[in-house]
Amino acid sequence: MASRGRPVKSEIRQNVIEILNVIGSAYGYKIHKYYNELFPSCTRENIYYNLRKGVKLGEFELAEVKQEKGAYSWGTVVEKKYYRLGPKAVPRNDPKVKDFFDKLKPRK
Repeated sequence: MASRGRPVKSEIRQNVIEILNVIGSAYGYKIHKYYNELFPSCTRENIYYNLRKGVKLGEFELAEVKQEKGAYSWGTVVEKKYYRLGPKAVPRNDPKVKDFFDKLKPRK
């Protein structure tokens, strides 16, 4: 009997794995920004959903949560959740992603 519900695999989550495989760790907004430059664009909510789902599946881990002060429209503090690859992540080592981040690095 076939399993019911949505398939566990997600192309978006796999692409996020590729990004984190190259940069190590990042917070959701930054991952979303990079994602939309590298892949067909998707919403920030979709990235956050896939990060939460990936944590449940062991593909991502919450590396740390930082409180940062600033002047935001909603107040003076923002909470940034930093994610990194988890034990069940299987990167494909997409050369497009590595090339993108190699070009971002400042030249000496």
